[in-house]
Amino acid sequence: MDIATLDVRSLKLGETVLLDGIVHTGRDRFHKYLYEGGALPEGIDLSTAALYHCGPVMVQEEDTAGVKRWRMVAGGPTTSSREEPYEAEIIARFGLRLIIGKGGMGEKTLAACKEHGCVYLQAVGGAATSIANAVEAVEGVDFLQEFGAAEAMWHLRVKDFPVTVAMDAHGNSLYQEVQTRSAERLEALLKV
Repeated sequence: MDIATLDVRSLKLGETVLLDGIVHTGRDRFHKYLYEGGALPEGIDLSTAALYHCGPVMVQEEDTAGVKRWRMVAGGPTTSSREEPYEAEIIARFGLRLIIGKGGMGEKTLAACKEHGCVYLQAVGGAATSIANAVEAVEGVDFLQEFGAAEAMWHLRVKDFPVTVAMDAHGNSLYQEVQTRSAERLEALLKV
């Protein structure tokens, strides 16, 4: 599915999709920077890309012509709940439609997803090398000097990046469903 043209409101909770297009990484320092009024780098549009909670392992390689290029070695998701204080504001301010991470997010983000038309996509934790294989090219990096490699904003072109819709644009959350079912099951077990 093409990230830039994807109708996020049509995505169903629990649906697995393969993403094609531009994904930008962003972790704690980047989120805090934007939340506190920072600007996106010139030419970056979060409304036509995905924001991936990821601190990738990158290497710089030189080709036979002497041109240096970055390559992602590993790119597994980081825990998204750390971005909960910032994400609703970023969704509203920058038109963010696709968030990728692991572990889900809280009520503020879920409400912002519903209000503004955004989805939270679960990437598979522990599959960092496999996810890196979906990266066709590293198209650039911003904030490398300011934030360091793990916290920088890497710009990735992906093909067949596998994710599952874990929080949809209608206010539904797989994490809430699991919590509710678990509580019901526990209550039933305690009555026995």
